[in-house]
Amino acid sequence: MLGEKIRELREERGILQRELASELRLGEGFLSKVEHGQKFLSKTHLRELSRALDFPLKDLELLWLASKVHNIIENEQNGMEVLKIIEKQLRKSRK
Repeated sequence: MLGEKIRELREERGILQRELASELRLGEGFLSKVEHGQKFLSKTHLRELSRALDFPLKDLELLWLASKVHNIIENEQNGMEVLKIIEKQLRKSRK
């Protein structure tokens, strides 16, 4: 999710992977793995990424968290049920 969006935005803006990696102070190989969903950026990189790609920080944070959750439950048989439980709990805690 986040990796796909990073690649999409980077390509739309004509930024080379090595240029973005350099701006984020990451290795190009690491950024490639992020774009392919094999590695995760730390949350601290999102602010720099937002500036570099001229994309809202909040949207990057949402994709970052969604990617993390997806990675945890993607191979779980009851993943959708878990999400429903979490949603219910979050709604309850915000009342």
